[in-house]
Amino acid sequence: MTEMASVLANNAGWLIAVVLLFGLLVGSFLNVVIHRLPIMMKHGWQRECDAYLGRELTSQGRYNLVVPASHCPACKTEVKPWQNIPLLSYVLLRGRCQHCHAPISMRYPLVELLTSLLFALLAWHFGWSVQLAGYLALTAVLIALAFIDADTQLLPDDLTLPLLWGGLLFNLWTGTVALDDAVLGAVAGYLSLWLVYWLFRLLTGKEGMGYGDFKLLAAFGAWLGWSMLPLIILLSSLVGAIVGVVMILLARLGRGQPLPFGPYLAAAGWIALLWGKDIVSWYLGSYVH
Repeated sequence: MTEMASVLANNAGWLIAVVLLFGLLVGSFLNVVIHRLPIMMKHGWQRECDAYLGRELTSQGRYNLVVPASHCPACKTEVKPWQNIPLLSYVLLRGRCQHCHAPISMRYPLVELLTSLLFALLAWHFGWSVQLAGYLALTAVLIALAFIDADTQLLPDDLTLPLLWGGLLFNLWTGTVALDDAVLGAVAGYLSLWLVYWLFRLLTGKEGMGYGDFKLLAAFGAWLGWSMLPLIILLSSLVGAIVGVVMILLARLGRGQPLPFGPYLAAAGWIALLWGKDIVSWYLGSYVH
C-alpha cells in the first residue's frame, strides 16, 4: 500500500474529502455522457436506417464523448479549460456563457454536486475498501442513466448491459453477494418486469414500460442479489406513483402521458445499496442475514 493509500485507509476525513473532489470531476464527465450519448445513438440509428434502405449514408461528422470539444450550444464558442472547472466555473461565469451571455443550464452544476455528494456518502458508509470502488462506478452509471431516461425516456444498452455484467463480475471477484444470489437476482430482476410488461400489454394493449427498465432491474439483481429486488420495486413504484400524481395535479404531466421509470428505479436501487438490509430488518422486526 502506498503512503497516500495508507493515509486514506486510516483517515476517514481525508478519504471523504478526496472522494468528494473526485466526484466533482466524474460529475463533469457525466454531464458529457448525459448530453452526448443519446445523440450518438441517434446518429447510429440514422446510419443503420440509411444502410437498410440503400440510401447514401448520412454524414454526421465525427461525434463522440471526446470530439468535438465542449462548446456553448448557443454561439458554438469552444469552452476554455478554466471554464470547465466543476461548480467553480459556473459560479465565476454567473451561469452564463462568457462570449454570448446565453444562460448555462443548472443541470451541469447539479449533476456535479449530486455526484460529489453521493460519492462522499459512499466513502463515509463503506470506508476504504474494494466495495467502495465498485459502488462508485455503479453510482456514476446510475446517475447517467437516470438523467438520460428523464430527458429521452431511453436507458441505453451501452450502459445497462455493462452494468449488469459488471455486477456479476464484481461479486465473483469480491464475494460481497454470493454469486448464485447475484445470478438469480439478474434473472429475477429481468423476468419480473418483463412479466409485468406483458401482463399490462395484454390487458390494455399498451406498453407500460421499456426493455431498458428490465435490464436496469436485472443489473441491480446482479449487484445486490435477488433479496433486494422486492424492496427496489416497492420503493420505485411508490415514489413514481407519488411524483406522477403530483405532476398531474400541477398540470405538468397529462393523463396517459408516459413517465420515465428509470430515475425511480435508480434512486430506489441506490437506497437499497446503502440501507436495504436495515429497511427490510425494520419492516420484518429482525435482522436479515
